[in-house]
Amino acid sequence: MIGQDNLTVPVPCTLGYSRQDPYAVKIAFHVGTDEPVEWTLARDLLAAALHSREGIGDVQAWPSVAPGDPAAAEGTAAGSTILNIVMSSPFGQAQFEASAEDVDAFLRRTYRIVPVGEESLHMDFDAELTELLSQA
Repeated sequence: MIGQDNLTVPVPCTLGYSRQDPYAVKIAFHVGTDEPVEWTLARDLLAAALHSREGIGDVQAWPSVAPGDPAAAEGTAAGSTILNIVMSSPFGQAQFEASAEDVDAFLRRTYRIVPVGEESLHMDFDAELTELLSQA
């Protein structure tokens, strides 16, 4: 995590994927509390962010070659080694850096579980709709 004054603080995290939620990647940040802080991001957002600036609103991500790299401001970096992820909520904002290679390897494993374009084959849309309507 990148803190105030660009101080970098290591934050262990784990990535998770399930064919029951094929469009999503879960990121659990282990920040020293009993339970990790978990965010759900779109799998296609992470994949696209390995190549260019992506996302609007609560989650934005982009590649860069090195911390503080001018390409980070542009949102593109050929041969990038870092994936920058900024997450915002009503409670604050945090910027994280992850190995682009590690994220890419993780995503490749998810594509072996559910290939791109086959996500809808693994979803129970009736159950999802029922769940959404029950929350309204």
